[in-house]
Amino acid sequence: MSITSTFNDLKVEVTNKQVLSIALPITLSIFIPQLNMLINSIFLGKVSGEALGNAGITGVFYLIFAVAGHGLNNAMQTVFSKNAGSGNPENFKTILSQGIRISLQFALIGILFTWLVAPYIMQAVADPKDYPQEMQFLKIRILGLPFLYLFQMGNAFLVASLNSRFLMFAFICEAAVNILFDWLLIFGNAGFPAMGFNGAAVASILAEFTGMAVVLSVIITSGLKSKYQLLQSFKFQKEINQQILKVSLPLVAQYVISVTTWLVFFLLLEGRGTNAKAISNVMRNVFGLAGVFIWAFASTCNTMVGNLMGQQRFNDILPAIKKITFWSISFCAVPVLILNIYPEVFFNLFGQDEQFIKEGIAVIRMVSLGMMFMSIANIWLNGVTGTGKTNINLMIEIIAISLYLGYTYYFMKINYMSLAMGWSNEFVYWSVIFTMSFLYLRTGKWKPITS
Repeated sequence: MSITSTFNDLKVEVTNKQVLSIALPITLSIFIPQLNMLINSIFLGKVSGEALGNAGITGVFYLIFAVAGHGLNNAMQTVFSKNAGSGNPENFKTILSQGIRISLQFALIGILFTWLVAPYIMQAVADPKDYPQEMQFLKIRILGLPFLYLFQMGNAFLVASLNSRFLMFAFICEAAVNILFDWLLIFGNAGFPAMGFNGAAVASILAEFTGMAVVLSVIITSGLKSKYQLLQSFKFQKEINQQILKVSLPLVAQYVISVTTWLVFFLLLEGRGTNAKAISNVMRNVFGLAGVFIWAFASTCNTMVGNLMGQQRFNDILPAIKKITFWSISFCAVPVLILNIYPEVFFNLFGQDEQFIKEGIAVIRMVSLGMMFMSIANIWLNGVTGTGKTNINLMIEIIAISLYLGYTYYFMKINYMSLAMGWSNEFVYWSVIFTMSFLYLRTGKWKPITS
């Protein structure tokens, strides 16, 4: 592979071709990890309904730390993109090295928290019979966090430098390793130990290490390392470090708060039976799979808005967000439609009984409505991110989460009607996110005062 583009290529244009050229490779890069989680759930469903249900709580717990890295990844994209748009890609080497330093510090905090603090939290809130299995899984699973964060740092650079097409190599390799070792370690095939639930944790760590290693190899062999003089010095650089932290900390807080509420949701399910937990874990996979296009276009929006901000083309930002929103809705509608036409086929993948399928179909209808609202709201929220006003992101998130939690608690504890009604909380959450993001961007207060 060779790189022929020049630094001048990095200024984006507001065209459908530009949107799709950034978004489609990212779609594949997001789809593969979600496919991994789906395959984990399918394998664990073959083990038992309890394993499938427990995968929901442990998966969301790990997701809290994973999205902290995603928040840092988005912040890095914003910083990278502004430098690209303003014609300063020579700063990429410093931005990446400081991002790597920060991400490894975050990973260490996540590991220490899981090993030293999380046992007390989980023991207090989890089902006593499930706690030992869940906690043992988490102590293994969290060891993959440094590899995941380094993987995300490489991804942020590739997207912002308009090389998102290279992401597919890493994610295909990651998926292959995850599927192989799920099969080997969960069931003990080909002479490997049968680790059951914990086998999925080990397989995921091996997959994340593979993804990190392949991204590093791609950056080196493609010529990007030498072109941008990357990975030469990791010396602390105060100014860039502060710039990244200023953008990233509100985003990290936003994502952690957001996913923590999912953990609360799963904990509120503890008294609703095995089926409710298992179905909800499947719905988490639905959000992941059907949401790949949404997250891809949201990442594209973040990158393009940041780049346009760097170019000082402020009047082009709202038209760009509207164009990306159209593509997000269009692409999201396809998997949502398929899931609603053939829901039985999807639920049969998990090897559960007819009652599981019957209850699950009602839930998937509700989740589909929430996802269509998400396909709009997430684009506008990432439009705010791209402007660098991540303190506004955090404020929007806090308000939306407060309403979400109140609604969820009422319909899960005080007035429980059905699991489908409980999942209608996503509709409430994304409606608030869209309304506040849209109104803020329309005010124009994100524009520099001098413009």
